[in-house]
Order: sequence, then structure tokens, then C-alpha cells
Amino acid sequence: MSYNAKTGKGLGNLYKADRRCTTHREWKGLRDTFYDYFRWLKMLGMLGTTLAPVLPQLTKGLMRYRWLVSYLTTPAFVDRHTVGLRSYELRYAHLQFFVVLRNSAKMLCDILARDENLNPKSKRAAKLREKTVIFDEMMPIQIMNGFPTLKGILIQMLPIFEAGEIDQQANMYYIDAIEHYGLASDVCPLPAADAGCCVVDDFPKIGSAYISSAMPCDGSAASTMFSHRYFKMPSYQITPPQRFNEPEVQEYAIKNLWGAVEFIEKQFGVKFDWDSFFEGVKRYNLECGYMIDKWDINCTPYPQVCGAALALHREYEMQIASSLDPNFVKYDAKVSALMKKGYEKSKAADDQPKYRAIVWSCPAHYYSNFTYWAQNCWGIKTLVDMECMLAYHHYDEHDKQKVLLDMARGYERMTMRSHSNGGYVNALDECWKICEQFNANIVFMYNHVSCKNFAGLQGLFEDQARERGIHLIWIEHDLMDPRTVSRKAMRDRVNRYMTTVFRAEPLDPTLVDYDDDLTW
Repeated sequence: MSYNAKTGKGLGNLYKADRRCTTHREWKGLRDTFYDYFRWLKMLGMLGTTLAPVLPQLTKGLMRYRWLVSYLTTPAFVDRHTVGLRSYELRYAHLQFFVVLRNSAKMLCDILARDENLNPKSKRAAKLREKTVIFDEMMPIQIMNGFPTLKGILIQMLPIFEAGEIDQQANMYYIDAIEHYGLASDVCPLPAADAGCCVVDDFPKIGSAYISSAMPCDGSAASTMFSHRYFKMPSYQITPPQRFNEPEVQEYAIKNLWGAVEFIEKQFGVKFDWDSFFEGVKRYNLECGYMIDKWDINCTPYPQVCGAALALHREYEMQIASSLDPNFVKYDAKVSALMKKGYEKSKAADDQPKYRAIVWSCPAHYYSNFTYWAQNCWGIKTLVDMECMLAYHHYDEHDKQKVLLDMARGYERMTMRSHSNGGYVNALDECWKICEQFNANIVFMYNHVSCKNFAGLQGLFEDQARERGIHLIWIEHDLMDPRTVSRKAMRDRVNRYMTTVFRAEPLDPTLVDYDDDLTW
């Protein structure tokens, strides 16, 4: 699909209103198309070999769990995040997503092997469940680095959180289920879908103890109560302080986090292994170092790892893998080496992005490739995403008391908490600091219509953006329910701003208006 000055790359023609997948694969030139196809085959091979040991349970699971079917569309998910990408940028995206999907596939394998619904008479599955701790999806499982004989699994991650990113229709059924049960329709779709999955009994039964979190909204607090009733197992709640910038709260934060460690020790009859834990801390510090290197390069005129490849990878690396998977460090090293080559090439060619932007506030799960659309359509390169700016401070690798404080600070800055808690300084002031640091004059300001946290700051954001000469583009969405605000409606907000304020012409006119409501 060659570039044409009038039609661009014609990427919008890949979509048809009555199709769930694209009409055909994109032609990227011989070299990049060959690489793209090779990575596609490598991903399918990885999924096949990882899930082969649980093939009977996978087959039964596809008949038992609605959410599991969405994972059949995983190749389409990767394709959406590589459309329009070339050369080094294509390679960054494939490597970043590959390690995320491999970790997810291993998690699915662990779930299927343990699930009592799929293995009701299996003694092996029962023994695995006896050694498994389940966590809320927003809760990093870093403390499990100190329990090498146990397994920690984020129970809602695959059924709800990740499924909604892979397939935009995945969560609708669960949202409708809880609303039919009596829940108001203006509640955030994430806790609504979690509660709906409980109501229809669609969570696997895989553990012996449950660690929940206190998220920064009333919807999540109510969802946690549903989960406690549903799982019916011993539980502990990690409740990081909301005003976490205040030094006075850290003593409580450490005590609360260590309480989770003591809870696991009591429930499973094991002791916290500090040597194993510090090995995990070393991996975490390496991951943070590679992440900061990516940000540093994106602060230059020649950014490299951008958009969803940067944001989703960091979110999953810190939140889900939590330094328990050595493959993340391995792939971070690969991307880092490739990134430095890409930077030198871009610098030699003076290849600078047309527009520089950051993403702020909570993004839409059902449109995780939105930033790539903006890049392909308007030349807006997203340098950093608020949700990837989780804990990135280094942990002490030797002192037990210091590392507990470091980990407590990490839990305070987990997904959907790092900027939505702690006072407006973390949401408002931090936004302008990041714009200055990354030399960005556009902010994709996601406006989650069911979230109240950022709504109270809208006027302040607009006034201060105007004072600083920053273009603030408000983009409404409903997190996990595309029926409230469609992908097309999100694109229209950017289209109108670019044509009326910037007086810009799209790089690819076919991407301005197309229908992808049915697309996964």
C-alpha cells in the first residue's frame, strides 16, 4: 500500500462497517512486511506451545467462559497496534507486545490448570489451588517475589481488564448483567464489569486466599465487596494511603503492606524469603532503568518507543508481571539496543515528528491503539502516557526496612492511582511538568464520562493550558463500554480540533472517517 499525496496510505480502507476484522493485511514494503509476517507466525507459535499442555481445559474453557473467546482475536489486536508502522518503530512494537502476550499466555495456562470449574476431580489442580493467592486486577503482585513456592494471579485481569483491550465487545455482557441486577448505568464500567462477572459466575476458581485493593473510587470499593462475597475465601485488603505525598502516612503504608505478607505466611504456612525477594527487586530496578531510558530519548527531538507500545508494556510489566518474569528484562535489553540504533538513524535524517503530544487521564481500554491512529492520520506522536508513569523509583537492594518503604511507595503509585490520588498536584501540576519535560504542546485529555476524579479539575486544566499555550484536546470515552462513546466519536474530537484550530490537513484522509464499531 504505497503512499499517495491525496489518499495517504489508505489505511482507513482496511476497515468495513460489516466486518469484525480488517479486509486484508497491510503491505509495508517487502522487508517490513516479511518481518511483520515472521513476528505474526512467531506469536502464534508461542501461543500454541504455551497453551498446548492445557489444551483439553482450553477447549472446555471456550465453552464455559464468555471472556475466553475474546482471546481468539489476539492476532487482530497486535495488527491494530502495528498498522502504519515501519522500520524500527515496527520492531519496537512487536517486541514490546510479544513479551506482554507471552506473560499473559502463561497466566492463562496457570488459570486453566488450576480452575476447579474445568478440573473438578483433578488432584493436581487441587494441589495447585492450595498454593495460589489471587489478587485484584489493580494490585501489583511484587510481594510474591518473596514467596517463590507460591503462585500469585490477578484474578480479574484476563476475564475483564485485558479482554477489554483485546476485544472492544468483551465487557458489554458483564456490564449489562450487573445493570440488570440493579446497578446504576453511570458507574465506571471497570468495577461494573467485575461485579457482573461475579453475578453470572464467570470467574475461574483457582486460589485459596484473596488479596484485594482499595481503589480511588466508590465503584471499585463496591465491586470489592461483591468479590469478597463471591470468592468466599480468607482475604486481606491492601489499602495504600490516598495522600501518599505526605511523609506521615508512610508508616501506615508499610504496616498495611507487611500485614499482607503476614497474612500469606499464616494462610500457607511459609516464611517470606528475603533472598528471593531481593532478586525480584534487582529485576524491577533494571526494568525501571530501561523505562527511564525510553523516556529520556522521547524527550529529545527524535523520540523512538511511543504510543501504546510504550504505555501498555510498562503497565503490564509493573502491574502484572511485577518483576516475576525474567523475560521482561531480556526484551527490555533488546528494545533498548534497537532504540539506540533507531535514534541515531532518526537524528542523521533529522526525522522529527510533526506534532508532539502526551496522554493524560485514564485511557479507553476499548481503543488502546488510539494514539497510533492519531500518528497515522495527523502525524501526532504520543511521547508518554499517564498510565505508564507508574512507580519508577529504584528500590533499595539490601536494606529490609528501606525496601519496604520503597515497595509501599510503589503500591501507592499503581495503575489508576499514581495521578488520580494524592491531591491535584499529582494530576494538574504534574501534567504541565511532563509537557515541559517532553517538549509537548498537545495533551490528549481523556475524559472518562463515568469517572468523577478528574471531572472536578476540568476548568483548572483548561485555564492553565490556555495560559501555557498548550493545546488541550478533550476526548470523551467510557473506559470499557464503546456503546456510550464509540471509537469514531473519539476520533471526531481530534479531527475537529486539528481542522479548526491547527488548520491542518490529514496525512491519510481515509483515516478521518471510517466505521469500526464492529471491529474487535
